[in-house]
Amino acid sequence: MSDIGPSIAVLLPCYNEEAAIAQTVASFRAALPTARIYVYDNNSTDRTIEAARAAGAIVRIERIQGKGAVVRRMFADVDADIYVMADGDATYDASAAPALIARMLEEQLDMVVGSRVTEVTAAYRRGHQLGNKAMTGLLAQLFGRSFTDIFSGYRVFSQRFVKSFPVLSAGFEIETEISVHALELKMPVGEIETRYFARPEGSESKLNTYGDGLRILNTIATLYRIERPILFFGVIAALLAAVAVVLAIPLAITYMQTHLVPRFPTAILITGLGILAALNVFAGLILDTVVRGRREMRRLAYLAHKAPGNGG
Repeated sequence: MSDIGPSIAVLLPCYNEEAAIAQTVASFRAALPTARIYVYDNNSTDRTIEAARAAGAIVRIERIQGKGAVVRRMFADVDADIYVMADGDATYDASAAPALIARMLEEQLDMVVGSRVTEVTAAYRRGHQLGNKAMTGLLAQLFGRSFTDIFSGYRVFSQRFVKSFPVLSAGFEIETEISVHALELKMPVGEIETRYFARPEGSESKLNTYGDGLRILNTIATLYRIERPILFFGVIAALLAAVAVVLAIPLAITYMQTHLVPRFPTAILITGLGILAALNVFAGLILDTVVRGRREMRRLAYLAHKAPGNGG
């Protein structure tokens, strides 16, 4: 952080946003005149690159398809004290960026989410809103706390967040992974409501409601398995043990009455279920030790960088 203030990088992942990228760059240039604005193009087939360069952005290209791949490249390549990430479709309110940054610096937060507020149905379809609420509630149940808008692409990050975040997602589930990373390391985070606009004419959404929803669900389940192995495998063990007990009750009653075990296949199945339940318990215990070690390494990587604001 220099004497004249923190360096700011605006990161705009783009795919076929010729109709909106110039407006997006101009809006962030007006809101943050000292910031460097990067547009990372993801194999656009239109004139996104030319429009971004003409608007004055620093343009770079990521060939691996998917928003997660673009975010991975942006976070690895760009060095700054503060990172502002938004989509290149002119739907996020660039004028809110100074308030998001001020909140980060005042409270020394590692991430501030611009939660979307809109009255335009076309901008934020009700189906997506309901899905967002459902996913937000599920994330709160799995990880203990959450955000009001976990799918928002408008976020401000500290340097220590960006440089400690091991991006694994490939597509639009990246926002879920970002949220989980902050929650899992118990980072100080905040939210500010920001306006959300409809796309300009000629710009089309790349979201697939059902396909991306299934991928996000899979991401949450995978992250839960990785981050909470005792609970994840414990639930499986409990289900297997419950089935084994249900099958064993009539067998035990028959044995007490006749001192015989007439259904050997059932007895063998019960034994197998019991063994599988025990294996799941031990797998959860072993993986929990591994996860604790990984979490400590991520925490150390996080602490290797300066805090934003007065702590910098």
